[in-house]
Amino acid sequence: MEHQHSSHDHSQHNMNSPMGMAHHDHHKMMIADFKRRFYVTLIITIPVMLLSPMIQQWFHFSIAFKGSNYLLFALSTVVFFYGGLPFLKGLVDEIKNKALGMMTLIAVAITAAYAYSVATVFGLQGMDFFWELCTLILIMLLGHWIEMKSVAGASRELELLVQLMPSDAHLIMPEMIHDVKTDSLKAGDSILIKPGEKVAADGIIYEGESYLNESMLTGESAPVKKSKDQKVIAGSINGNGSLKVKVTHASKDSYLSSVIKLVDDAQKTKSKTQLLADKAAKILTIVALVAGFSTFFFWWLMAKQPVVFALERMVTVIVICCPHALGLAVPLVVAISTSLSAKHGLLIKNRTAFENSRKITTIIFDKTGTLTIGKFEVARIKSLQSGVDENEIVRIAAALEQNSEHPIATGILAKAKELSVAIPQASNFTAITGKGIEAVVEGKDIKVVSPFYLKENNIALPENYTSTNAETIVFIIVDNKLTGYISLADKIRPESAEAIKTLHENNIKSILLTGDNAAVAKTVSDELKMDGFFAEVLPHQKLEKIKELQAKGEFVAMTGDGVNDAPALAQADIGIAVGSGSDIAAETAGIILVNSNPKDIASLILFGKATYRKMIQNLIWATGYNVIALPLAAGILYKWGILLSPAAGAVLMSVSTIVVAINAKLLKVKSI
Repeated sequence: MEHQHSSHDHSQHNMNSPMGMAHHDHHKMMIADFKRRFYVTLIITIPVMLLSPMIQQWFHFSIAFKGSNYLLFALSTVVFFYGGLPFLKGLVDEIKNKALGMMTLIAVAITAAYAYSVATVFGLQGMDFFWELCTLILIMLLGHWIEMKSVAGASRELELLVQLMPSDAHLIMPEMIHDVKTDSLKAGDSILIKPGEKVAADGIIYEGESYLNESMLTGESAPVKKSKDQKVIAGSINGNGSLKVKVTHASKDSYLSSVIKLVDDAQKTKSKTQLLADKAAKILTIVALVAGFSTFFFWWLMAKQPVVFALERMVTVIVICCPHALGLAVPLVVAISTSLSAKHGLLIKNRTAFENSRKITTIIFDKTGTLTIGKFEVARIKSLQSGVDENEIVRIAAALEQNSEHPIATGILAKAKELSVAIPQASNFTAITGKGIEAVVEGKDIKVVSPFYLKENNIALPENYTSTNAETIVFIIVDNKLTGYISLADKIRPESAEAIKTLHENNIKSILLTGDNAAVAKTVSDELKMDGFFAEVLPHQKLEKIKELQAKGEFVAMTGDGVNDAPALAQADIGIAVGSGSDIAAETAGIILVNSNPKDIASLILFGKATYRKMIQNLIWATGYNVIALPLAAGILYKWGILLSPAAGAVLMSVSTIVVAINAKLLKVKSI
């Protein structure tokens, strides 16, 4: 199956080559080669048929002249060596690689037919086999040509991703703007993106604002407003504004390049289903060869049929068993599903994880930023010390939080900005794992901590302290004295309820896992009608919670933003990293969601199920067809006058391949 697997055998490439281009040109050339061989064979097959005694007998006409059998031999030889060359070459490759497969079968069939026919021309008693040989090669070439076109179609999505990258960028130099090749950009360069152009590299806007269309990268159809200090992703399309962007990394490391590499690698890595198909194809090859030779000896030696009849049966059996459809059954679905997913903001790093998504029984959601918007807003500020006003509490809390990426920090900093508070510098930072941070501000020791920290250190909660369920509280401790607290609230995403409902309809339990207090967790869990929650869980405990569920026999998927969730993502049966932008390639996750939308998680599982269904349908079709066709080809119904000719066998084989290709293509219709 050498030639056709070339479609999944992308060489490692750098995005700028641009990736699949060289590979794709090779694929195009191969399609053109099969097309050419098909037409040449078709033209030669017509006189071969006219000169064949059997065809003349059937249609009651006669074309015979001195040496006509030698002309028949000469024409058929051209077809055998020119039309049959890809198969003969494939045979040599398969023997070299010790991997007998489809090419071996086709080559054995056509060689046996050719050798026997040549012998009849030079004296052996019997009817030649030339017209069958030519029609067989003709149909094989047609089947391969159609099949390679469908494989090329599946790889085309990958190319579309490559084409998203503009080839040139406008580099801003001190004196002028200079057009350079995109692949020469490096981190720190400044580039100009004109209205309507594609963004040439990942970066941060330092001047201008515009709406950007990122739909090809994230699946999000509405244009996103971007202004100063916001990230842009290479390949997104700029609206009407002009932007100046500081490049964050070289183009080969861009988000789009990593998507392309991921899609490409995923199409190359073999999952268990693929390995199953390969195994089945190998077994089928052996079965076909054994069945073919057994059929020959049965008809010739035991049933005392003429050798030409026995040979025809053998060739038909071998041809009909070509595991073409089987070889395509899974790779085509893989190619289509991977590229479809990438277009919808689902990046599949691990094929097996994706196929296993159908087995998920429980999904653990990391609350912040997945089920909720992940944007904490300050709801209340409370001072617990006379002489310290609310602005002062925000000021010192902001001093500690200014270097943090955490959503709580973002909320406090947004409040400080709103109150126009000047934020002082902090030094000697230390993180109190899962419980807060500590630093020195203006000579004082400041801690911003969770209620959990107070409990652990036996610090009494303030008397008039009340907490509503849906808020998160951080306490400010100055020189070991409880000074105040800030309560922050996070909104639930509008799509979350729908996602949880879809999961329930598919018998999948959803559990909330959060470092937040139990009251907040309960509110979110109840509002979304989830199956339970784990609250006040520290990063290292997340792993334990997953192990507990697995011990009960659950097949667990975990969603997380990858930073402190890495061990848990690795422990889960399927790790789904959630987060946008270039920090996407969370190493430990098998699947990455570009958007933090919980609906994508539900879609992913349904799409995983649909993909797996397609693979299994294709495998059943490809093997089932052989189970029925092989005995027919061997002549089991010969008594009743039912026999398949080699050409009919080749037609059936090609049709079965096309059925598999069409079935794989249908995956598009029911896309996410």
